[in-house]
Amino acid sequence: MIMNSFRIKAIAKSIPQKVVTNDDLTKIMDTSDEWIKRRTGITQRHIATRETNTSMCIDVAKQLVEKAGIDVDTINFIIVATMSGDYQTPSTAASVQGAIHADHAVAFDVDAACSGFVYGTSVMNSLLAGKPNGIGIVIGGEKLSRLINWQDRGTAVLFGDGAAGILVQNDGSTSQVVSENLSTYGADGMCLTAGHHAGQNPFGENQEQDDPYIKMDGHAVYNFATKRAPESIEQAVADAGLQLNDIKYFIMHQANERIVKRVAKKLGLSMDKFPVNIDKYGNTAAASEPILFTELEEQGLLQRGDYLALTGFGGGLTVGTVIIKY
Repeated sequence: MIMNSFRIKAIAKSIPQKVVTNDDLTKIMDTSDEWIKRRTGITQRHIATRETNTSMCIDVAKQLVEKAGIDVDTINFIIVATMSGDYQTPSTAASVQGAIHADHAVAFDVDAACSGFVYGTSVMNSLLAGKPNGIGIVIGGEKLSRLINWQDRGTAVLFGDGAAGILVQNDGSTSQVVSENLSTYGADGMCLTAGHHAGQNPFGENQEQDDPYIKMDGHAVYNFATKRAPESIEQAVADAGLQLNDIKYFIMHQANERIVKRVAKKLGLSMDKFPVNIDKYGNTAAASEPILFTELEEQGLLQRGDYLALTGFGGGLTVGTVIIKY
């Protein structure tokens, strides 16, 4: 574990204007508000219409720079965690770098699906080590609506769009990433897939077919999340030399309210420590933890010195937790 100051100087989010309620979905598929809420906790989600993944991430970056009051020339690194970039190249992070004119920043994307923001935070912590006063931006941004089969109620009701992120500095303060725990279970990766592009070439027969939409074995993913997320949290907290009750908030990936409640129960903790906002946004993959993080900050619920656990889990299959001293 690379230890260095990791002070969060600004937090921001960018949410599409269009709100799609559960009742709206009943007009295009066989479902109901009660069915969706009972199984997921979701009542609405934001769906990008005019917005793109890139435009939302750029909006977040601009807000971060303004809130932190920094010169863009001082930014060293930009990481965007996404599984739904508008292009395979350029990366979303490169587009953000160009748009905000952070000409001295190295920029790249991280794709660890719903664990992406946690993985990106870990990578940024390593990049800033040994770089006094180094500055980095980590954004989780998703436009999952373009990967959804809107006739598949098993997945279409779950997902939403949005972006959020943090601007951090290795400024010598006591704020830091105290510990981390990251794991990948690739043997089970086909339980959750999206964006398969077989492509065609003139040199031989291609038997594969394009399959762009999100496909998920919900039962397998639920079992994975409720087993591996608590393990990751417990190990990260232990590695930090802390107790579970020392953590003020467990900022978990918002995949399903039932998963969050199950994890809290397994850890023997009150739901007061597990804020939930999936009812408003649905599952926004890599954007979900930073959107929730931003809301906690906006509500004045965070104080310097708080210990926070950020946990992601999902495609890969992946799971990860970082413990931050805010």
